[in-house]
Amino acid sequence: MKDERKAQLLESFGRSKIMQLFGAEVTGLSVGYFEITVPKQDFMARPAGMFNGSTIASLVDVSSGYAGASAKPEDSYFTTVELKVNYLNPAIGEKLVAKAQVIKNGKVLTVVRSDVFAVTNEGKETLAATSLVTLMQLSKKSPDKQID
Repeated sequence: MKDERKAQLLESFGRSKIMQLFGAEVTGLSVGYFEITVPKQDFMARPAGMFNGSTIASLVDVSSGYAGASAKPEDSYFTTVELKVNYLNPAIGEKLVAKAQVIKNGKVLTVVRSDVFAVTNEGKETLAATSLVTLMQLSKKSPDKQID
């Protein structure tokens, strides 16, 4: 991936208000791959201490969108068409790591798999959720000009 494209993606991620709220950090980026790490905060946890489903679903959506964008050589804008999350294990840990990988990079539709891991302070990873996300590329240059 070109340095300029990588810088565009990281700059865009840095402007995301929800990712700022989450204290999210990009911990992996390559063509068709995007990884986000989030430390646990009180609003992300259920009373029993595990991460809640809405935090996991948000990470799935954001990581998938950036994985899709990273598979395109030019600036692109995506919207989520379908998002399916399977919650597999309680998300018990001190941080979440979402690892999104493009599995089909089409002209208009892109399909991404995103796995979310709960990680303890000792480094033990548990697969908390897996997902399949379909994205639609609206426009290569600007989000206000949708494909008709």
